[in-house]
Amino acid sequence: MFHIGCHLSPSAGFLAMGQTAKAIDATTFQFFTRNPRGSKAKPIDGADAAALMAFMAENGFGKVVAHAPYTINPCSKDERTREFALQTMADDLQRMEHLPGNYYNFHPGSHTGLGTETGIALIADTLNAILTPDQHTTVLLETMAGKGTEIGGRFEDLREILDRVELAEHMGVCLDTCHVSDAGYDIVNDLDGVLAEFDRVIGLERLCAIHINDSLNPLGAHKDRHARIGEGFIGTEAFARIINHPALRQLPFVLETPNELPGYAAEISLLRSLQQD
Repeated sequence: MFHIGCHLSPSAGFLAMGQTAKAIDATTFQFFTRNPRGSKAKPIDGADAAALMAFMAENGFGKVVAHAPYTINPCSKDERTREFALQTMADDLQRMEHLPGNYYNFHPGSHTGLGTETGIALIADTLNAILTPDQHTTVLLETMAGKGTEIGGRFEDLREILDRVELAEHMGVCLDTCHVSDAGYDIVNDLDGVLAEFDRVIGLERLCAIHINDSLNPLGAHKDRHARIGEGFIGTEAFARIINHPALRQLPFVLETPNELPGYAAEISLLRSLQQD
């Protein structure tokens, strides 16, 4: 089944997010675990979380994605920043046990001058400190645009992190279409080639979710500015190929485009119209 959704605010509660998603014909969604630019998190309402899980099962939803706040950076040169990332992510994973079987996505971070290899080792150290054998959440490394000292702009970066994680069975990857295009992977003219490279380096079995976003910048710009579907350098025709690709079509697709709910509803309708049986 083709699962498409968007980023929703968790402020109204878990069940409300599911109901909002259904109202715009979405069958998945993404939400921040806490203030995306801060550290505060609301207490978890277990009954509300259980109600969402039941609602998703009743309405044929795919897996949903929780997104870590932008403020975490597990590979910063600042020890306090790294410790904040570790504590925040550990707390998020405990909270995600109220929504078992779903995804927790995070940006690998920026090494801030320490170098890529050191940054990769620090990210893996954080993951080794927070992952537990009995957890029910898969943690996703997000592909990045490769701006500045950002880690994750190359598939090889993510592979090296995964190779260092002891409980790698709890790990996966979220591919962001804007980011990979900005990183230099030509998903417009050579989608098969990009996916073959992903499979060679990481393994398609690790690919768990797609952030489906157009890009305001051309291939290889390394800038990371999202655009609405069809209003950027990737374009509607390429997205038709992406959502229908046999290696991708069963994954949850999440829109992170600059939109409010009516705009998301229109994009979901557009993408569903491009779906092939």
